[in-house]
Amino acid sequence: MKKLALVLSVIIAAISAPAFSAEGNAEAGKTKAMLCAACHGVDGNSLVPMYPKLADQHAEYLAKQLHDFKKGSASAGKEGRFDPIMAGFVATLNDQDIADLSAYFASQKSKPVAVADVPAAGKMLYEAGDAKKGITACMACHGPQGKGMGMAGFPHLASQQPDYIKSQLMKFRSKSRHNDLNGMMQDVAAKLTDADIDALSKYIASLK
Repeated sequence: MKKLALVLSVIIAAISAPAFSAEGNAEAGKTKAMLCAACHGVDGNSLVPMYPKLADQHAEYLAKQLHDFKKGSASAGKEGRFDPIMAGFVATLNDQDIADLSAYFASQKSKPVAVADVPAAGKMLYEAGDAKKGITACMACHGPQGKGMGMAGFPHLASQQPDYIKSQLMKFRSKSRHNDLNGMMQDVAAKLTDADIDALSKYIASLK
């Protein structure tokens, strides 16, 4: 029954994922991405642990996040996704800018992250979940290699900064981030302990 519910959730997520009308141009996005380079790197491979890598991320997911940052800024965090740093950057972006930036970063290749002492518990949670806690395996939505599913709105996670993954799981757990599809990540994160989050963050970052 749980497996059926998960399959239905993925189907619903794919149907519910927002579609944005503007067609992205990666070449145009490359020029516009200069504004993002200080935090996210010229090619989307951030060298700063607290800032996410954007390279290899699905264009659909990137576009949604940028639109959500605009919503979050306009609603003081009541809608979308709010971040005081991103609020300033997205303020002047139009739909075409967002599409171009998303296309550019999606076309870049993510570079591996060096992660020391990857806990076995992280691999177990990612691949099998925890039935006793009601935690679904992460790979059900994000794939065995952490590549995600763009059309369904599930992000590429492999080689992401572990500190960033950890911070986002904690935000989902506290519900200070709530722009996930159908509240799926909030539900999962609510069942994770600090140790679970630490183990998962390191394991996911180690995926290539």
